[in-house]
Amino acid sequence: MRLYSASRAPNPRRVLIYLAEKGLSLPIEEVDLGALEQRSAEFTALNPFQRTPVLVLDDGTVICESIAICRYFEELHPEPPLFGVGAVGRAMVEMWQRRLELGLLLHVANAFRHAHPYMAEMEVPQIAELARVSPAKALDAMAIIDRELRDREFIAGERFSVADITGLVALDFTRPARIEIPEEFGNLRRWREALAARPSAKAAPV
Repeated sequence: MRLYSASRAPNPRRVLIYLAEKGLSLPIEEVDLGALEQRSAEFTALNPFQRTPVLVLDDGTVICESIAICRYFEELHPEPPLFGVGAVGRAMVEMWQRRLELGLLLHVANAFRHAHPYMAEMEVPQIAELARVSPAKALDAMAIIDRELRDREFIAGERFSVADITGLVALDFTRPARIEIPEEFGNLRRWREALAARPSAKAAPV
């Protein structure tokens, strides 16, 4: 079994934090995105979308997409539960995971991918208008999340979950995306600081 990762990129970082929360370790091969190793014939054979992370099982099965990889390990190692407990708990985690992924992380990523010179070779074409509007969309999502966190510690309920991992990674990625988290979002800042203080966050430093 081997995980192809790019540890500072948001999606691989989600998997690394998840594995640390589970206390799991496995061989990791770093993919140099700056050198465009994800476009090599070898890597493209594993994932034709040329994205990390990629998990290759011992029998040769290839699992791509960060949440799919986490779900695979959740089935094998259900404790501690990071995808919710019970029907309602699992639905709430799924709901917030999708909200944070599509409503926050996507817009933060677009602000970076379509504006930063480093991404010019990877994001072809870079779309200036997408880079312009994405920060505002991310801030709109932050305002909603801040209100939701006024009466709970974790975004999907009483337990830490994969949705919190997505939230942490998204908020950390605001720095390279040059999106400032407003001071008035006190609940959001408190949540982010608590998540960043967990030992698992150190497994995949920003």
